[in-house]
Amino acid sequence: MIREFIKYYKPHKKLFMFDMFCSFLIALTDLFYPLITKNIINDYVPNRNLRLLITWASVILLLYLAKMGLNYFVSYWGHVVGVRMQGDMRKDMFSKLQRLPFSFFDENKTGTVMSRLINDLMDVSELAHHGPEDLFLSVIMFIGSFIALSTINIYLTLIIYAIIPFIVFFAVKMRKKMKAAFTKTREEVAEVNANVETSISGIRVSRAYTSEWHEIDKFDTANERFKTARGHAYKAMGQFHSVMTFMTDFLYLAALVAGGLFFYNGYANPDSVLAIDSGEFAAFILYMAMLLKPINRFISLFEQLQNGMTGFSRFREIMEKESEPEIEGAVTLLNPKGDIEFKQVCFSYPTGDTGKGVLNNLDLKIEAGKTVALVGPSGGGKTTLCNLIPRFYELESGRISIDGINITELTRYSLRRSIGIVAQDVFLFSGTVRDNIAYGDLDATDEQIIEAAKKANIHDYIMTLEKGYDTKVGERGINLSGGQKQRISIARVFLKNPPILILDEATSALDNVTEMQIQASLEELAKGRTVIVVAHRLSTVRNADEILVVNHDGIAERGSHDELVASNGIYAGLYNRSLR
Repeated sequence: MIREFIKYYKPHKKLFMFDMFCSFLIALTDLFYPLITKNIINDYVPNRNLRLLITWASVILLLYLAKMGLNYFVSYWGHVVGVRMQGDMRKDMFSKLQRLPFSFFDENKTGTVMSRLINDLMDVSELAHHGPEDLFLSVIMFIGSFIALSTINIYLTLIIYAIIPFIVFFAVKMRKKMKAAFTKTREEVAEVNANVETSISGIRVSRAYTSEWHEIDKFDTANERFKTARGHAYKAMGQFHSVMTFMTDFLYLAALVAGGLFFYNGYANPDSVLAIDSGEFAAFILYMAMLLKPINRFISLFEQLQNGMTGFSRFREIMEKESEPEIEGAVTLLNPKGDIEFKQVCFSYPTGDTGKGVLNNLDLKIEAGKTVALVGPSGGGKTTLCNLIPRFYELESGRISIDGINITELTRYSLRRSIGIVAQDVFLFSGTVRDNIAYGDLDATDEQIIEAAKKANIHDYIMTLEKGYDTKVGERGINLSGGQKQRISIARVFLKNPPILILDEATSALDNVTEMQIQASLEELAKGRTVIVVAHRLSTVRNADEILVVNHDGIAERGSHDELVASNGIYAGLYNRSLR
């Protein structure tokens, strides 16, 4: 994991190295001050050397001015390095999400994924900046203080440094406990985000059903779990900080007592190896204060490490997920006619009953340019069948081919570029009407977008809007009616111009008048294409070339509308009930 983390420094290594160099200079300026203090006490003042006193005071002032500039660079550009690394990770994660199979999104809430993408990487950014810097400064100050203290009195230095291993041992021991606590906090934060995202998205439903209290209860439950998890994390952190603070205070006290004894011994035995003078004692105390800085930095580093590496480990969980598989040497589907064939296709969702698939040994052939309708009870596998053609899910066994080529041998891009989908639940992106139609072909000109809108019978309405094609549709198209959203989705497919068209309950959510209007657009869209229609309203599929009745046992009936009505089977029963 450390190697994976370090690789994100590489694009910014020059800026990072300069940041570390500035940190090194800052550490040197801090180490310089006690040395000058010792000389002032032992030499310049007793010898009345005012010139050297003023000279070195001026040198220290210049060093502090330089240190001010160095601190500005470290504080500003050091954080920029962290933000850029965070941006790189977020870009990589978002790109990874675009390549993950649909099953991942079936199993993970949107808010949870967003929490990993946004919240987790914020702490990674802080670790990316402060982690190496604090560690580097701690090492420099630790070694520098040891060298400086050793020049004063090696025995006194060894006494003080003998306490430090106990501090390190405790810090390492607490690391595991803090990591577990902070990981649990991350999980609960993600759950809160998921609840908020779901509740806000469904706010109209909860208001319509006067279920606001239910949403509040769900949020309160998740929020309480978060508070509990956060409390455990702060408990572990409190234990860590309180004991570490005591140990650093004890270290300071030990330095004061031991140094005082050596200073006291200096009066009686100035030549003893266990003696120091007043200037050395003052310098020793100042260096001890500086020694406490890297120890305190080390304490802060552990907290950052738990936050940052927990966030990074959750980032890696996403990055290590298997992307949608693509075989080596996959071919591009060029100018497909639209022949579709299912052979012995078996499929079930991971959450389904063991041993019982949604589709079992399905055989089906759809000729190019034909319109085939799928009807039957809910849960019979009609939508699943449609989702398998563009490889939204992988088959358990069997094969699906287009123009005789197994779809697993095709690049996903060329396969999906050849398929247009109009679904019942239309999704519009936040943006303008133009943006949403252009999704069918992001390189399309304004003229092509307008032509697609005309074919979908939505152009005239768009022109009545205040900003025309530049009108904002709102989140998920909230500013438009169901029929208007559906027509925009149809315009999108017109612009895409695919040879294969899937209409999945495309009009079932609309009123009869709107349905009739949109049906004309769909008939225009279907011309010259292979069309698969999923419908519950049987009146919309009467003119299909072939109608398939699909249930849990597979294809129960097939034929034209007149043939199926005449056979007086399942379809006839469904159709007769629809006329009542």
